[in-house]
Amino acid sequence: MIDERLVSNVGEILMKRNLMVVTAESCTGGMIAEALTAVAGSSAWFDRAYVTYSYESKREMLGVHETTIQHHGSVSKECVTEMVLGALQQSHAQVSVACSGIAGPSGGTPDKPVGTVWLAWALQGQSEIATRLMQFQGDRESIRKQTTQVALEGIMAIIEANSKPS
Repeated sequence: MIDERLVSNVGEILMKRNLMVVTAESCTGGMIAEALTAVAGSSAWFDRAYVTYSYESKREMLGVHETTIQHHGSVSKECVTEMVLGALQQSHAQVSVACSGIAGPSGGTPDKPVGTVWLAWALQGQSEIATRLMQFQGDRESIRKQTTQVALEGIMAIIEANSKPS
C-alpha cells in the first residue's frame, strides 16, 4: 500500500517550494505518477510522466544513449541517471525521479535478480544526482509498490536537502 500521507507531504513540499515534479518510470509503469496525481490539486505541482518500458522509448523520449543500454543495461545506475536528467530536460519540472528494474515474476538474471531496482532523483540547478540500488522482495505488485514508496521518499529527501522555501 502506498503511504497516502507521504504522497500528501510530497505535494505540500512541492507547493511550498514552488516546484513541479516529473517522473520517468519503467518497472512501475506509471504507478509513481498515479500516486502523485491521486491527490486533489496535484496539477499545481505535477508536470508530466514518462512511462518508458522499451529501450526505444528510453532513447527517444528521455535521451538515454544506446551505448549506455548496451554496456550497462536498462536496469543500471547509468540508465536511470540519464532517464532522470532527460525527464528534467524534456519537461517544465524542477524535480525528477526515475526508476528501472525487474518486477518479475520473470526477467531476472544471476547478476540482476527479480526485485532489482535502480532509482534516481534530480533537482534542477544541483549537479549531484541521487541514485539508489534496491533489492525488493515479493511479487510483481509488491515490488512495484515498494519502488513507488522509495521514489516518493526520495523526492522528499532531495527537496528537503537542497532547496529553500519560496
